[in-house]
Amino acid sequence: MNPDFNKGLILTSLGSFWWGFIGVIYFEAVSFIGHIELVVHRCLWTAVMLIITTSFFSKWRIFFTEIKNKIKIFALFISGFLIFINWSIWIYAVSTERIIDASFGYFIMPIISVLLGFIFFKEKLNKKRSFSVFLVLFSIAILIIYNLKSLPWVGLIVAFSWAFYNLVRKKIEIDTDIGLLIESLFIFPFALFVFYLISKNGLNDFNLENPGLSIFLLLAGPMTVIPLFLYVRGVELIGLGPTGMIFYITPTLQFILGYFYYDEDFSLVKFVSFIIIWIAVIIYLKDLYEKN
Repeated sequence: MNPDFNKGLILTSLGSFWWGFIGVIYFEAVSFIGHIELVVHRCLWTAVMLIITTSFFSKWRIFFTEIKNKIKIFALFISGFLIFINWSIWIYAVSTERIIDASFGYFIMPIISVLLGFIFFKEKLNKKRSFSVFLVLFSIAILIIYNLKSLPWVGLIVAFSWAFYNLVRKKIEIDTDIGLLIESLFIFPFALFVFYLISKNGLNDFNLENPGLSIFLLLAGPMTVIPLFLYVRGVELIGLGPTGMIFYITPTLQFILGYFYYDEDFSLVKFVSFIIIWIAVIIYLKDLYEKN
């Protein structure tokens, strides 16, 4: 297999595992502070960590060169908005015991990425891949029909925001970490203003009187940056379609945690739908391995 393709598979798999397991455990553990403040801390400390890494790797020259490109800056503003929406809805889901609903969105997301890759980048869909796409669409149809009375809006927003984020980032030629830094700096002022309002009204849990919790909240930065860097780099190496299918690691682990560890409700219909999705994933990944 192509070395870059192998590297992309490994990076994407690691990022997906981080989101599906480590990230869920961490953000659920601190969700008691409320999803609004938790989103704020995720945005603030992500930006701070990226500033530190940019300084450590002496990449400010690249940063200042990239921000002169108006087209890239506009694209990164859009992708920054999309990732902010994704973070916010996902943390809301974790904080309100809707991890399985969020996993539903992440199950949908890869197929959206496959279609976007086919439409915008002419990524190939042979018979096996087309069949896997059909199976996923069929399973999604089952889930949506089952939830007609209660549309899983959390999952839908998570899916579309993340899929289009990947699309925008795929079209931008920029170092992964520098792109993430610019995105986070667009979000930073808004997050800082919201944190000011929270603190002014005495609603903040982050303070000097509780240094243990405050230090723990600082980890929201690396918890966000590390898997995002791994996954975005994987997208750059092997494309939207392959990474989109590998990403199924994330919702599968989220579902397992939500159902078995956090005791969230899960129906037989959803169980059958998820099995169909995994059959599609196996077919798709087997075909990717054989072709690369």
